[in-house]
Amino acid sequence: MKEKIYVHVADDHKILIEGIIAVINTDKEIEIKGYSLTGQEVIDWFDNKENSADVLILDITMPVLDGFQVLKHFKKKKIDQKVIILSSYDDLKIVQEVLSLGCKGYISKNNAGEHIVNAIKAVAQGEQYFSTDIQSMLLKSLSGQMVPQGEMPDKFLLDSLTERELDVLKLITKEYSTIEMADLMNLSTNTVETYRKSLLKKLNVKNAVGLAMYAVKNKIV
Repeated sequence: MKEKIYVHVADDHKILIEGIIAVINTDKEIEIKGYSLTGQEVIDWFDNKENSADVLILDITMPVLDGFQVLKHFKKKKIDQKVIILSSYDDLKIVQEVLSLGCKGYISKNNAGEHIVNAIKAVAQGEQYFSTDIQSMLLKSLSGQMVPQGEMPDKFLLDSLTERELDVLKLITKEYSTIEMADLMNLSTNTVETYRKSLLKKLNVKNAVGLAMYAVKNKIV
């Protein structure tokens, strides 16, 4: 392996970037090559032919373009960039999604300090690397065990809703009863209740109030 590993860091919180850089700077084999505060800045930085980094440390939720969109850009342009996701989100679906988009490592922010340097070195050498909590979750999934739902971005959750589920969610926020929704949508009350239960599970809330608050927060209504 060459003498230095060059790393670019992308996160929308400057204080977190500074913390990551401080940890990375404790290792003489790794050197920081700039940082980005939005997904668009990441793309612009790598599109500049004068810039390059062996490893990109990438957050998922960032302004303008998010981490998913950055990974999709690399994949579309056939840019073979080694990426480690550093995120507070720990749901299996999120991890599987970024892996399918070509990322080589995933570290939860709670475990960043103890894993970031080892992750950079492993991924720079072409290996995959996961923090212990993510690794445990992936192994459980592979062995067929149930993996509890973790934290995931609201946008990702919304994309997982069907058109019918969205319709029911909008009517719930308008305080329609199950019978009223069934009449309006030309469905049975049992079917409406099935959609309601699915919404509660997918959005990880306990009741209609939670559903309504979620819809308002994410500007669905």
